[in-house]
Amino acid sequence: MKLVECVPNFSEGRRPEVIAAIVAAGTRVPGITLLGSEMDRDHNRAVVTFVGTPSAAAEAAFRMTEEAMRHIDLNQHSGAHPRMGATDVIPFIPLHDITMEECVALSREVAARIGRELGIPCFLYADAAASEDRRSLPKIREGGFEGLRARIGTDPTRKPDFGPEAIHPTAGCTAVGARFFLVAYNVNLATSDVSLAKNIAADIRESGRKVKSTQPDGSTVEKTIPGKFKRLQAAGFELTERGLTQVSMNLMDYRVTSIADVFAEIERRAREADVAIVESELVGLLPREALLQTATSRVKLTGFQPTQVIEAHLDAARDDAFTCFDPFLDALASGSPTPGGGSAAALVGSLGAALGAMVTNLTIGKKKYASVEADMVAGRARLMDALAKLRAGVKDDAILFDRVMAAYKLPKVTPEEQESSRKAITDATLVAAHGPYELMKTAAGILPTLLEVAEKGNPNAASDAAVGAILVRACVEGAAYNVLINVGQLKGHPTADALRAEANELRCKVSGGVDAVLRMVDSKI
Repeated sequence: MKLVECVPNFSEGRRPEVIAAIVAAGTRVPGITLLGSEMDRDHNRAVVTFVGTPSAAAEAAFRMTEEAMRHIDLNQHSGAHPRMGATDVIPFIPLHDITMEECVALSREVAARIGRELGIPCFLYADAAASEDRRSLPKIREGGFEGLRARIGTDPTRKPDFGPEAIHPTAGCTAVGARFFLVAYNVNLATSDVSLAKNIAADIRESGRKVKSTQPDGSTVEKTIPGKFKRLQAAGFELTERGLTQVSMNLMDYRVTSIADVFAEIERRAREADVAIVESELVGLLPREALLQTATSRVKLTGFQPTQVIEAHLDAARDDAFTCFDPFLDALASGSPTPGGGSAAALVGSLGAALGAMVTNLTIGKKKYASVEADMVAGRARLMDALAKLRAGVKDDAILFDRVMAAYKLPKVTPEEQESSRKAITDATLVAAHGPYELMKTAAGILPTLLEVAEKGNPNAASDAAVGAILVRACVEGAAYNVLINVGQLKGHPTADALRAEANELRCKVSGGVDAVLRMVDSKI
């Protein structure tokens, strides 16, 4: 399964109830797993980390941005960390079975939707940047909310990639991108004099520092002195409430510059200034490899292999397939309208396809059934294809419903807005009806293969083919009711009426197909 990590940063670190609302808005999306949520009062900033399938991650990021816009007004915000948006940055990181190119496409999709539906200007950065000069987030953010408020719409170099050419009056603008794992790491110094932190940051970050020199003719020349470490961003801040200062860093590629590298250099510089290091801190999450790399470097451990970590073996042992439904069932039982019956129908259908595939796998490779092996291999391929489509339907149904709800929330003050709202509701409702109808067709398409599996497959698993057929019928009936409740809102609409007739016709055909499978299984057992 394709998995994406997303780490949105929000300009709020002092109101837990606001971050709770933002997190809840995203985690209601089926298929999203929250990994962490951290707030920093001095920076007045929160970092949220979640994973999910690409479509689920895109939807969750959008919903969180929408919720942040409701609660955060940058005109009332101040903190140590630079910021330009209520949702300041949304990075997508390839996690499993997905390429960076796919994450770039995902970031463009999300940025376009935020700009279009929320009216927030969006800049693409990192690997998603349209030009090299926009790869750097600090460069895009330069000037912050207040500076960009004056420049967006007047300065061509600050033209957003998506959305209006005017900053949102309260939510600012947002950077959306795709990148490798970033490690956010801070080192706190026991001094209130911020100059040391700023000087260390300038000397270690890749971009270095700018210095001016006077030429013999009296003119001034500015040049950049590169910093010590590649792929490192750093800045110095005051932590006024604690009487400390901080070297705040983003390690853009821990394989190039590690936590151990930067800590050792900061420790050396602080010692020279007779300043103690109070602590270092990790913001958000990091890959286990990055921490192991630091630990093994610090103690000069040779020949180390990740498989020597006992937790790696325990993690594999704890990967219990029977717990994977728990988050979905909890969400289904909650007071949220999504996921609902359509998602449940898709899940039931996927179970039917999976049971059919199991029968083929219990038949393939056994000498006793060699004569039907080719049929079973072909049947397995069809069933696994249907399984993938039905599995995707679990989350897609919820997304379609939410888009109908969004259409109902459009303004309806002027006659033009009323007409636009009616059209948006009709269009969204028809799309929401087509979604479960496609589920019906996919599930119905399983039945001929289930019949073949029941007839030719291992008879010891024939009952599983029967259960699979019963689940397919439940999927089709459940999806049909989701079609009917949607088209019921559009009585007299030709497309809706045609869809209603096709759904009812398909229900009748499926009933006969399921009965055929059950008769075959009855004859076998």
